[in-house]
Amino acid sequence: MAADVLIVLAKAVLAMTWTLLLALFLTWVERKESAVMQDRIGANRASIFGLRLFGLFQPFADAIKMFFKEDFVPSFARKPLHWLAPAVSFFCVSVTMIAVPFGDAIRLFGRRIPLQVADLDAAVLFVLAMLGLGVYGILTGGWASANRFGLIGSLRGAAQLISYEVALGLSLVGLIMVFPSLRLSRIVEYQGGLLFGVLPKWGIFLQPLGFAVFFLAGLAETKRVPFDLPEGESEIIGFYTEYSGLKFGLFMFTDFLEVIVFAALAATLFFGGWQVPWLGDGGFVFPWGGRIAAAPWAVTVLRVLSFNLKVLFFCWLQILVRWTYPRLRYDQVMDLGWKVLVPAGAFNILATGLVLAVR
Repeated sequence: MAADVLIVLAKAVLAMTWTLLLALFLTWVERKESAVMQDRIGANRASIFGLRLFGLFQPFADAIKMFFKEDFVPSFARKPLHWLAPAVSFFCVSVTMIAVPFGDAIRLFGRRIPLQVADLDAAVLFVLAMLGLGVYGILTGGWASANRFGLIGSLRGAAQLISYEVALGLSLVGLIMVFPSLRLSRIVEYQGGLLFGVLPKWGIFLQPLGFAVFFLAGLAETKRVPFDLPEGESEIIGFYTEYSGLKFGLFMFTDFLEVIVFAALAATLFFGGWQVPWLGDGGFVFPWGGRIAAAPWAVTVLRVLSFNLKVLFFCWLQILVRWTYPRLRYDQVMDLGWKVLVPAGAFNILATGLVLAVR
């Protein structure tokens, strides 16, 4: 029993370390990617012993600055809630990673150890619920600041997240109809087969419309351009108007965590998770008859690497979208959610049901 607890704690520490380091790295990726798109150099001044390494030390310099920067709290703010709001947002987003499978189970010291912190029976519902609870951090931050612009930003955020959570949930109903399970590990296992004997049986091929709705709704859930109405720097500044120092950094860090969570969910639900096309437990078995044997440790490494590459791709894609498209008006954001994505998600459920009924 004690060994099981230690294994779970070790996996939790590794998963959180991976997530936080990736979020820290994404702050550098965002600055460099935007610089490349705008024909600039980007952040490259931070150095250690004269080494700059393309600005890779910049995220650590920013983190140190956030720790020591003055933490100003307005005299008219509701101080306990003002302190609590960033922690609520951070916790609700970061805890969702415990349900995401990073790879297949491995055997170590005579034990079968799943590469997943917690294989929850209703993992899909857990992830959606925790992401939904994150809105309380936004609402609390805007209201506790006692600033009208912060309050407007928090109300925008609440309306936007509630609206797009409906579309996000509908986009996953069709997927669950095809892969009848709420456990993320089982959904990944279902995607290990072949479609028409050639294509991997990934969710993107079985639910293309569902993925389109999921992707747009997920972008809105991250509150980034073109859906950054809760922040709206050129209009109202946003729900963190009265935040500075470490608390502001925690809100910003939560945004990057949401990018990672959305990327991990997209990879897990629609792109096979840790599955590699035609890779089985003994190696590659190709549809045209070829075969490449591989040791169990090599198969595990390839699967974990596959998951990480998929997550990195979707993180890069979200940053690309953020620096490509202009911000939508608030009424356009609401119209897209309720008049386009929700009907599209409902149509996808109907079409999926008809296909399954006549199959």
